[in-house]
Amino acid sequence: MSHADRPGRADRTARTARADRSARAAGAVAGSAVGDALGAPFEFGPAGAFSARFPAPGAGGEMCGGGGWEPGEATDDTQMAVLVAESLVEQGTLDLPDMFDRFRHWAASGPKDIGIQTEDVLTGGLPWDLAAAIHFQTNLRAAGNGSLMRAATSAVRFARAGRQATMDAARRIAALTHGDRAAWEGTAVLHDLVRTALDGDDPLVALPDTLAAVDPEHRERYATVLAPDWHPSLATEFNGAVWPCLGSAVWALRTTSDFEAALRAAVDLGGDTDTVAAVTGALAGAVYGLAAVPDRWTEPLHVPLPGSAGRVLRLPELLDLAHRLDTWH
Repeated sequence: MSHADRPGRADRTARTARADRSARAAGAVAGSAVGDALGAPFEFGPAGAFSARFPAPGAGGEMCGGGGWEPGEATDDTQMAVLVAESLVEQGTLDLPDMFDRFRHWAASGPKDIGIQTEDVLTGGLPWDLAAAIHFQTNLRAAGNGSLMRAATSAVRFARAGRQATMDAARRIAALTHGDRAAWEGTAVLHDLVRTALDGDDPLVALPDTLAAVDPEHRERYATVLAPDWHPSLATEFNGAVWPCLGSAVWALRTTSDFEAALRAAVDLGGDTDTVAAVTGALAGAVYGLAAVPDRWTEPLHVPLPGSAGRVLRLPELLDLAHRLDTWH
C-alpha cells in the first residue's frame, strides 16, 4: 500500500468536524509548540531515534529533554512565534518594523539556539526593510525553514481574512529574515493550509487551490514535495531547507490519522526534528484541535523568552494568545 493510499482521511475529516474553530486555533498554536519541544532533543539525530527510544505510542516520557534542552522546553521556533503573536496582538496590525525590533532584541539577548541566517540578518545592524534582502544578495542562499518554523501564530491571526490576505501576510513576515522568495512561498502555503483547517475543511483536499496561489516560479517545486506520492526520502536537500521541511510535515499529516501519530512520524524523520515537528504540530493541531494534543506533552511545555526579564510562557499563556489572535477584528 502506498503512502497516498493509507487510511486516514475519513478519520481525519470526522475528527476535524468535532473540533470547533477555537479549539483548532488553540491546537495550531499549542501543537506547534509541543512539536518543537518534543523534537528538540532529537535534532540532527538519525531517523528512527524517537521510536527506538519510545517504541510504544502513548506510554509516556517522550518529553524527555536532552541536548541542552529541559523536558518540555521550546526552542527558538516557538520563541519567535510568540514574538510574532505579541507584536500582532499589541500593535493591533501587521507592524513589520515593530516585529523586526522584537526579533532583533531577542537575538541580542542570548537565546540558546538561533539559526545562522536569522542571526546574521538580525545582528547585522541593517534596517528592517533591507537586512534580509542584502543578506540574500550577498550569500545567494536564504531558503532555510526559519520563517516556516514561527508561522503558527500569524497563520491563526490572518486566517479569517481569506487565502490571499493570509498568504500575503505570510510572505511579508517571512521576508523580515529570509530574502529568498522560496521561503516566502513555503510560509504562505503553511498559512493557507492552517487557514483551511481552521475553517473546518481538509487542507490536503485544498492543496491544489493553495498551490494555484503560489508564485509561478516556485509552484512546481512545491507541487512536487506536497504531492501524495512524495516521501521525505525523496528530498534533494536537508530538511532544514524550506521545501523538504514543509513537505515532510504534510507527509506526516497525510500518512497518519491522529495528532500523536503525526508528531511521532515527524520526529522519527531525524534531521531538523524540532522545526519539522513544529510545522507538523501546527497543521495537525489545526486539523484535530487542542483536545487531541496529549496532556502529558502540554503539562511540561514551557517557552522561555530571552530578553523578557525571565518571562516563561506555559500552556495557559499560549492559549490566551491563540484566542486573541483568532478573535481579533
